[in-house]
Amino acid sequence: MIWFYAGFTVLILALLALDLGVFHREPREVKIEEALGWSAAWIVLGLGFAGFIYQAYEGHWRGIGLGGDLMSVSSADVAGRVDGGAAAFKYLTGYLIEKSLSVDNIFVIAMIFGLLEIPAAYRRRILFFGILGAIAARAAMIALGIRLLADFSWIIYVFGVVLILIALKMLFVGQDGGRSGGAFIRAVRRRLPVAERVHGGRFWVRAGGSAKADAILDAASPGALLMTPLFFALLAVESADLVFSIESIPAVLAVTTDPFLVFTSNVFAILGMRSLYFALEGMIDVFHHLKTALALV
Repeated sequence: MIWFYAGFTVLILALLALDLGVFHREPREVKIEEALGWSAAWIVLGLGFAGFIYQAYEGHWRGIGLGGDLMSVSSADVAGRVDGGAAAFKYLTGYLIEKSLSVDNIFVIAMIFGLLEIPAAYRRRILFFGILGAIAARAAMIALGIRLLADFSWIIYVFGVVLILIALKMLFVGQDGGRSGGAFIRAVRRRLPVAERVHGGRFWVRAGGSAKADAILDAASPGALLMTPLFFALLAVESADLVFSIESIPAVLAVTTDPFLVFTSNVFAILGMRSLYFALEGMIDVFHHLKTALALV
């Protein structure tokens, strides 16, 4: 199995390097037509990966799919093998669930960028590094969740209760996120050395010169290291993804506990979130019933 994870990691890093290093080297605003094109490309890649899943599990390359699946309804699968059709179906189901739930992240990201007044030209850079952190964090949470299910099968019901509570919160108190998020950001900025304005694409600046006047803390001495609003936005985006993973990881674990299927479906859903953000950024206010739809999902 290690070879599958290694190969998949190399593939994802190559795609991200191509994205940032070739197609988006210079900071600039992403147009909606370009964002729609990239969204379609990531969706095609995500769906197309199901073909590889089918072939690998059908042929049980290097023993993949022979470990069974705790969440399978097939006694044959639990007994020791998952065939290509079942694996592809579980992957696609997990991918569609994660893709649907990731839309909620877009609203929070838009709120963060708006509150911190992040210029449009630098938003892709923040989301790029945010995706890297999200992949690492979700890998750890997936491993923990699968381990808990293996040792304590009853915990799936706990996950179910968590999902129901989150859905209820979306329905009845989810619309207050903008005010609470703004209060959180203002509270953090009063306590951390954050520069007042953006300094190009930099995440950190030294106090002194023009940066000295931008320090939020009066005690910031010349030479002190200050985080810029870009880095603060990155921290906020990463924190938001950790919160959303609490709902998304249990949801996909209800479909399958195969770690490779859970991880790959999560990663492809996350990768497409950046382009989807820029595609929907200007139309967010149009989706009046999105919270209700996500709660039902």
